[in-house]
Amino acid sequence: MVVALLYLSLAGAYLLVIPIAVFFYLSLRWYTCGSVERVFMYFLVFFFFPGVASSLPVCEFEPPSAKNCLN
Repeated sequence: MVVALLYLSLAGAYLLVIPIAVFFYLSLRWYTCGSVERVFMYFLVFFFFPGVASSLPVCEFEPPSAKNCLN
């Protein structure tokens, strides 16, 4: 029973918790990061891809709106 709870908690962290944290990290640092940090971001998306893909309908990752630039 303990092993099952361990696997369930690890799966929940891999599929839900860490990908959402990756989304928030990407949205904060995407336009201001350096080249090494960008490689680290790509690694995070690649490593947590199943969780990131399952979180896409819930999280929005869009650039800031350009409404002020059109005036």
